[in-house]
Amino acid sequence: MTRLALLRHGHTAWNRAGRIQGRSDIPLDDEARAQLSGLRLPPPWDKAELWSSLLSRATETAQLVAGRAPRTDPALTEMDWGDWEGQRGLDLIADLDSGYRHIEDWGWAYRPPGGESPAELWARLEPWLAGLQTDAVAVCHIGIMRVILARTWGWEFAGPAPFRIKRNRLYVVDLDRMQPEPEPVRLTPREDMP
Repeated sequence: MTRLALLRHGHTAWNRAGRIQGRSDIPLDDEARAQLSGLRLPPPWDKAELWSSLLSRATETAQLVAGRAPRTDPALTEMDWGDWEGQRGLDLIADLDSGYRHIEDWGWAYRPPGGESPAELWARLEPWLAGLQTDAVAVCHIGIMRVILARTWGWEFAGPAPFRIKRNRLYVVDLDRMQPEPEPVRLTPREDMP
């Protein structure tokens, strides 16, 4: 059995402002760095293969919680939000002409103008997932996590999601059966580690 644990990167200034980051390389903010410096990957994930997106907010999160540099892969880069990158989701939803929708109304083919759909993101991720040979942690982005978890939960981006992605938690997937573990695993405070 090969398992993958997904971890969302720490907060950035754009996260806190409600801006869509997508592929923009926005760094972690100081508060996120301080918080992540006090956390570690719990066993057995602390010994697993470590991957991250190429974007600095993910690679720095990986380095802080694992104490080592991750391998990177472009497949783990956040969903391309095209023309909406840098804009606030609240502003886009208020503009009835924008075409912006809540995630419960996306479907797999929903595509931001100039961006990519969840189906296209899955096509980008699938070869990387198939290449994993051992348990791994991937520090990545909410879009990456949503697509992988949607596949494992059988969610079609229609109606409420059967999962909620929170920070500082590992969302574990059995890749052989494409099944999610029902509960995420919390990162461990450093003082609790031997």
